[in-house]
Amino acid sequence: MRKGRAARRQAEATSKRQIDYHNLKNPFPVMRAFSDDHIAAMHEGALHILETHGIKVLLPEAAQIFAKAGARYDADTQMAYLGRDIIAAAVASAPKEIAVAAGARHKDITLKLGNLVFQPGAGAPHATDLVKGRRPGTREDYDDLTRLTNHFDVLHMIPPLVEPQDVPLNVRHYFTLKSQLTLSDKVPFVFSRGTPQVQESFELLQEFRGLTDAQFAAQPHCYTIINTNSPRTLDIPMAQGLIDFARAGQVSIVTPFTLMGAMAPITVAGAITLSHAEALAAITLTQLTNPGAPVCYGTFTSNVDMKSGAPVFGTPEHYRASLAAGQLARFLGLPWRSASGSAANANNVQAANETQMGLWGCLMAGSTVVIHAAGWLEGGLSVSYEKLITDIEVLQMVAELCAGHEEAGSDLALDAIAEVQPSGHFFGADHTMARFQTEFYAPLVHDYANYGTWEERGRPDTNARATQIWQDILTAPQKTYGSDTARGALYDEIAKRTAAGGAAPVS
Repeated sequence: MRKGRAARRQAEATSKRQIDYHNLKNPFPVMRAFSDDHIAAMHEGALHILETHGIKVLLPEAAQIFAKAGARYDADTQMAYLGRDIIAAAVASAPKEIAVAAGARHKDITLKLGNLVFQPGAGAPHATDLVKGRRPGTREDYDDLTRLTNHFDVLHMIPPLVEPQDVPLNVRHYFTLKSQLTLSDKVPFVFSRGTPQVQESFELLQEFRGLTDAQFAAQPHCYTIINTNSPRTLDIPMAQGLIDFARAGQVSIVTPFTLMGAMAPITVAGAITLSHAEALAAITLTQLTNPGAPVCYGTFTSNVDMKSGAPVFGTPEHYRASLAAGQLARFLGLPWRSASGSAANANNVQAANETQMGLWGCLMAGSTVVIHAAGWLEGGLSVSYEKLITDIEVLQMVAELCAGHEEAGSDLALDAIAEVQPSGHFFGADHTMARFQTEFYAPLVHDYANYGTWEERGRPDTNARATQIWQDILTAPQKTYGSDTARGALYDEIAKRTAAGGAAPVS
């Protein structure tokens, strides 16, 4: 009997811990920055802004779409004045749930209130690590960071972590899409840099995935990020991106980037009201273009350092702004995107504090998509390989709280309590032996060794351990995605389009 129990304990103990990091639900009760009445007043204020003061629309096609819907447009000032009935109809037609197809079905995501999706930092012109130092982003960095993002299940979408500045802009969209499609099976990102580049990206993605025109149009297979130019401006590339993605049925994540005291009022309520107005205008453009087009509400609002004017993140104001944005997203009923991030110049205590403060603002605000959740430094000027790893540790801990496992917190362990005598210990109890290898979260980079053991190992700090982790991942045999035929066809098509001159971005 004892032998059978011991064998069973051994079999159970050697089983691999399995936690699903792919389909996360936010388990935290949402917090409020303002009363419901104040949120309603902020929405009303945003409608007043758009109706009375308007938004500058630089793309003639977008202006025509607004005008056709009944908005007043002044061609001399390029200002569009949107009536609240137009906006209300647009919000009503925007989908409340968006199923996005990844390269692999188990990597598909659903964007809706209550779900939780993480992205690493995005859009940085520089990369940095302890091996090569800080440098302009390169194609090698882009590939490496795409591989690292794909490696960790807690990251669900591939953003453009760095700009590969050694790739010319007229062919950069080929390179970035090729990297995402062949080095990852997660949801890819497409830059909104003019219709020619967007259309070519759609065509390459559709061919690589083997999708018919109808299949591509029926479900989103990629996404873009749309930043308004605050205050109150929709520029040409962003307006065109909203139109292009809406027409193709692909996801636009609308994100005004407002900094309190700089391009937005200095108060949280004022900045979020302005951000809300800009987001409503952009969402309205997608719905006027194609009612029901997949679109996410979004905001990225923090403050500036009033001594230097530099953007700062992870502040109490950043936290409160996320809470307010979450309230407005729920007021509309739309899935939404918020952001963490750090203004620190190195992966240090400041960087960790700011990123976690920003992250918890997103979590307690009920954010659907959290971007800049790992790796972001210098207010977005660089992505750090080491910080990507140390931030992923935190995201995985959060994911444990979201996903958990079936027995987490529910096993009363009465047999174990009865087995262990008073003043005894539970190390050798059957209950412990059956679970000791699978019950607890196993750290990625944190070191739980005592001081003596740590000293014997050479006293490695967290950054040194993080460096070893990303190096081990990148030096391991790399998997490529897509069939040999699909990859070959993609490479051939890119070569042909590159030889023809590519496609110039629109500014």
